[in-house]
Amino acid sequence: QVELMESGGGSVQAGGSLTLSCEVSKYYLSTNAVAWFRQAPGQEREEREAVASADLVNRRPYYADSVKGRFTITQDDAKETVTLLMDNLKPEDTAMYYCAASPFRLRVSSWWHSGEYNSWGPGTQVTVSS
Repeated sequence: QVELMESGGGSVQAGGSLTLSCEVSKYYLSTNAVAWFRQAPGQEREEREAVASADLVNRRPYYADSVKGRFTITQDDAKETVTLLMDNLKPEDTAMYYCAASPFRLRVSSWWHSGEYNSWGPGTQVTVSS
């Protein structure tokens, strides 16, 4: 099973930017997708919302409607890292952000489903103030 570690969280004012990184340790070559999820304050684990996913094989990104045009997910195969660039941040983006990995072929119809991913990082906090 892959090991994931997020970094780059922090506090920023609305309209600002942050870049999150997910380092994939072990078995990167057998990882088909890496996604970012977020869990807002007061939400349960089951309520985590998919933000974006990177199909590493086909090099195709997927985005939730709430972040389209503001967030960009990229992969760096040499560094075995998936990065989430977040621009024009809003207070409602405040959450704990988790990266998750899947060894399975990513399905377009369910890229957003947490059950598609079987490895999770410990998370990194993002706080956006108004």
